[in-house]
Amino acid sequence: MRPTPPARRLRFGMPRRVFSQVLLMQIVIAAGVAVLATGLFLAPLSAQLDDQAMRRALAIAQTTAVQPQIAEDLRSTSPSTAGPVQTEAERIRKASDAEYVVVMDTRGIRWSHTDPKEIGRQVSTDPRKALEGRDVMEIDTGTLGRSARGKVPLRDADDRIIGAVSVGIRYDSVRARLIDAIPGLFAYAGGAMAVGALAAYLISRRVQRQTRDLAFSDIAALLAEREAMLHGIREGVVALDRGGHVRLLNDEAQRLLGVGAEAIGQPLDDALGSGRTTDVLAGRVTGTDLLTVRGQRVLVANRMPTDDGGAVATLRDRTELEQLGRELDSTRGLIDALRAQDHEHANRMHTLLGLLELEMYDDAVEFVGEVVGDHRVTAEQVTEKIHDPLLAALLVGKATVAAERGVALWVSDRTMLPDRLVDPRGLVTVVGNLVDNALDAVAGTPHARVEVELRSVERTAVLRVQDTGPGIPAERRELIFTDGWSTKKPPAHGKRGIGLSLVRRFAERQGGSAEVADAEGGGAEFTVVLPEALTEAPAQTPGDAGHADPARVAVESTEEARENGYSEEESR
Repeated sequence: MRPTPPARRLRFGMPRRVFSQVLLMQIVIAAGVAVLATGLFLAPLSAQLDDQAMRRALAIAQTTAVQPQIAEDLRSTSPSTAGPVQTEAERIRKASDAEYVVVMDTRGIRWSHTDPKEIGRQVSTDPRKALEGRDVMEIDTGTLGRSARGKVPLRDADDRIIGAVSVGIRYDSVRARLIDAIPGLFAYAGGAMAVGALAAYLISRRVQRQTRDLAFSDIAALLAEREAMLHGIREGVVALDRGGHVRLLNDEAQRLLGVGAEAIGQPLDDALGSGRTTDVLAGRVTGTDLLTVRGQRVLVANRMPTDDGGAVATLRDRTELEQLGRELDSTRGLIDALRAQDHEHANRMHTLLGLLELEMYDDAVEFVGEVVGDHRVTAEQVTEKIHDPLLAALLVGKATVAAERGVALWVSDRTMLPDRLVDPRGLVTVVGNLVDNALDAVAGTPHARVEVELRSVERTAVLRVQDTGPGIPAERRELIFTDGWSTKKPPAHGKRGIGLSLVRRFAERQGGSAEVADAEGGGAEFTVVLPEALTEAPAQTPGDAGHADPARVAVESTEEARENGYSEEESR
């Protein structure tokens, strides 16, 4: 025989599942609110019904007292069961469904009553207040029992008080109204409780789906697993409290930031020191996918505020991707320049071939000399004013592209930029974007011209690009820097409206600005100011003059550009 399984004992107590606990607590709250609301409604209901009954009695008494015939009959007849006062009072009582309508004289003698035997007798309650000219509302007990009463003075044509009118409403009817209202109240309370229970069930079901019907112990275990996973992922996570203290640093964040677990609990400025990384994590620099540099690493940071006033920031290592992106951008610019030069070179070769076939050898020699000389002059003019090789190469290439599009690209006479740029590739992207926009604006217009000016003021770089196009209306000068806004038709392979917004973002991240205004003679003039864009001028001793190591200078410039942390992709 199989052993009989032990009987399960009933266990009472708080349910373990989150769903069950939430449902139970919400049903208890809904029931408590329903009972409380019903009690709070019933408590003043009795007093409200009493007040309504007394006001109704007073209104009937006032209506009766204003009839001049009753006052005249009171003075001209005697109290009797068939008298005119009794007849009119009974008519009013039946019409108003009052318990009684009593008309009395100044002595308190009844001239009318529901019970004819009481006519001619003294009233059972004190009538002095009404006989003194005051309206009275009260709950009192008389010959007919407890009633809600209204008493008013009865005046003659000369406005003299000659008696009073007392009207009563059965108190049993008032109590019956209260009792009749209770089932309805309980029905409403029950309905509200049912709706609350249904809402509690639906909310609990949602909580059940969101928590996957877990118990609190399971959630605690998941929290422990989350902590283990958080410290195992390859993305840095930094959590801050509302006071700006470091609340959490996972292992990857400690590696990327170069700090240890001792930074937890410290203010962010003390843990990381001053700098752009601290400003980004503290929220003093806003935006998404913000680039910053920590040591030799280029990091992408995103910060999200939390409900308790703190914030959570994530960090990704983008050092290698940043280097590849810069190389790709440089390659794209070179390809564009080579394409323009190839197109122009083909035209020149066709011209040269025609001259040779026509045996115009002297003209052919002169043509080749002019072409080579013009190109050499353009390159020499740019390199004399712009000492950075990347910027110089960019402008030479853009001059070729501009010539192909029928636009004159000029380098201003005020241009003078030393080879001390912190981030030459970033500035290359800014210049390239502004020049491309200017070429698009003036292409196809008569006497199209674009002028570029690059100069330095101590460590500040100032860029000005001026064109002879239609210009920018005043109401759109801020709108054009908005991400996604463009007047140009988007290409099939991408979108427009990001170049100028990223130019401004690049400038503002370096503490500078990007503005647009009207150019002299028409067109638009873009001005970009980049503080701290150049390194300090090296102090050379007489013995060191002319012995600077070009390779060392190139390496230092590259390292400084890398530490700046801005890619061409961001500023394009």
